[in-house]
Amino acid sequence: MADALLFNPRTYDPAHFDPETRRLLRATVDWFEERGKRRLIEDYRSRAWLGDFLAFAAKENLFATFLTPASAAAREDQRWDTARIAALNEIFGFYGLDYWYAWQVTILGLGPVWQSGNADARARAAQLLDQGEVFAFGLSEKTHGADIYSTDMLLESDGEGGFRATGSKYYIGNGNAAGLVSVFGRRTDVEGPDGYVFFAADSRHPAYHLVKNVVDSSKYVSEFRLEDYPVSAADVLHTGRAAFDAALNTVNVGKFNLCTASIGICEHAMYEAVTHAHGRILYGRPVTAFPHVRRELADAYVRLVGMKLFSDRAVDYFRSAGPEDRRYLLFNPMTKMKVTTEGEKVIDLMWDVIAAKGFEKDNYFAQAAVEIRGLPKLEGTVHVNLALILKFMRNHLLEPVEYAPVPTRHDAADDAFLFRQGPARGLGSVRFHDWRPAYDAYAAVPNVARFREQADALCAFVATAAPDEEQSRDLDLLLAVGQLFALVVHGQLILEQARLTGLDEDVLDELFAVLVRDFSAHAVELHGKDSATEEQQSWALGALRRPVVDAARSARVWDRVEALAGAYEMAP
Repeated sequence: MADALLFNPRTYDPAHFDPETRRLLRATVDWFEERGKRRLIEDYRSRAWLGDFLAFAAKENLFATFLTPASAAAREDQRWDTARIAALNEIFGFYGLDYWYAWQVTILGLGPVWQSGNADARARAAQLLDQGEVFAFGLSEKTHGADIYSTDMLLESDGEGGFRATGSKYYIGNGNAAGLVSVFGRRTDVEGPDGYVFFAADSRHPAYHLVKNVVDSSKYVSEFRLEDYPVSAADVLHTGRAAFDAALNTVNVGKFNLCTASIGICEHAMYEAVTHAHGRILYGRPVTAFPHVRRELADAYVRLVGMKLFSDRAVDYFRSAGPEDRRYLLFNPMTKMKVTTEGEKVIDLMWDVIAAKGFEKDNYFAQAAVEIRGLPKLEGTVHVNLALILKFMRNHLLEPVEYAPVPTRHDAADDAFLFRQGPARGLGSVRFHDWRPAYDAYAAVPNVARFREQADALCAFVATAAPDEEQSRDLDLLLAVGQLFALVVHGQLILEQARLTGLDEDVLDELFAVLVRDFSAHAVELHGKDSATEEQQSWALGALRRPVVDAARSARVWDRVEALAGAYEMAP
C-alpha cells in the first residue's frame, strides 16, 4: 500500500481541491510520466530549454489559471490560491527543479504587477498569462546583489512624463523569454526612497539586450541590460517607497515556494534510494538489514514528513493572513530556511546509504543531490532568513496573544491579501498565539515531552541570558540562537498539523527524537561560540537531552520506510 504521507504519482488524487484544480494537477503529473525518465534526465543533462513544458502549460492554461488573482480573472477557476500553488511546487520539484524555476520566477515577476494600481499593466499581464507567456523579476544586480538600496538601474526623465532606463540586472530567471519583466530602478532626478521605480519591460524590445545565461543549466538565469529603454507612464508599476515595499512583499510571496519544491525533490529521491538499498545485497544481506542504514533512512523519512507537515500548516497561516494577523512573516522565512535545509539533510542521509549510486547519470538522484543545494540559497541565504526569524523570537516565545484558531485552508478562495500586504516594516509588532498548547496536546508522546523541556529551557534563556547589546552585533552567536528558536517553531507547526491530520504517533515520536538531537547539537554549537558568556555556556550544556529510545517504535517506523522499496519508479 502506498504511503499516504508522501506524494506518489501512481496513486495521486488531490481530492481536497475543486475539480478543475484536480484536473490540472493530475494532467501535469501525467505529462511528466508520459515523457518518461530517460527524456527527463536527458533534457536536464543537455541543458535543453523548456519549450515543450511551456507549450504544455500554455495549452492547459496552467499558469494563467493558478497565477491570475480573482481581481484580474477572466474565468471562474482563476485565482491566487496558495494551497494549490504549493501542490504544484511539489510536483515540479518531484520531476525537476528546472520546471519549477520557470514557474517560480514567473510568480516573482507577477508580484509587483498584481500589487500595482496600474490597471493597464494588470490587464496586459493577465493577457500575457492567457497566451502562455512567462515572467521575470528584475531586481538583483551583479555588483549589489539584492541590495536594492544601491540599484544602478537608472531612469532619466524624457521630459514628456516618461523615462529612459539604462542599467543591467543579474541572476534574472526567464530573462530570455519573459513577456513582461518587472524591473526595479531609481530616478536620477529624485534623491532617496522617493526615487524608486518599478516598471514593466518586454524582453523582446530592441533596447533590451540579453547578455547571457550565467548558469550551466536549463534554467535561464540571465544577465540583461537596458540601453535607453523607453518607459512610458503605462509601464510604471510603483514609485517611491511603494516600489521598495513591492520588492520585499513580492519576495514574501515567492520565498514560500521553495519549501514545497524541496519536498518534491526529496520524495522522488527517497523512492529511488530506498528501492536501491533494499535490493542491493552485501555480505549476503540486503543493505537495509544494517542498523546504521536503517537509522539513516528512517531519519531521512521522518525529517521529510516533518517538512511536509510544517509546510502544509504554514499554508493555512498564509491564506488566513490580514492586516491584524501577520504571523506568516515568521512562518515564511521558516519554510525558506528550515524546510530547505532539512531537505539537504534528507538527501545527505540517503546519499550516505546509496553512495556511488547517487552519481549515476541514469538516476533522478544525481540531479536531486545538486538541485537541493540551490533552494536554501535562493530568495535570501540561510543567514539572512535566520536573522529575520530572530526578530520574532521574544514575542513568539514569551508574549503570546489570543487568536481565533486557524483552520485547514483547502477552500477555493483567492488569497488577495498577499498583494496588499502594505508597508514592509513593523516586524517587532507582530504577535503570535501561544505555542505551548500544540506541545501540550502531545505531552504523552515521549520525545515530544523531551523536546518540550528544551523549548522551555530556551524561554528561560531568552528571559535571563539573552545576548546583550554587544553580543547582538555578533551575528555568528545570534545565528546559533536562531537555530534553536527555529526548531521550536518547526516543532509547533508540525504538531498543529499532526493534530489536524491524525498523524501516526510512532512517526511523530521518531521525528521528535531527531529534533531532540538537533536541539542538543545546536546547544553544543552555542556553547563553543567565542563570545558566549559563562552563563550562556552553562545554559547550553544544561539544555542537552537524550531522546527516549523505543526499539519497538523504531521498528514500526522502519516498516513504513521499507515499504517504499518498489512503491514508485518512473517509467523509462
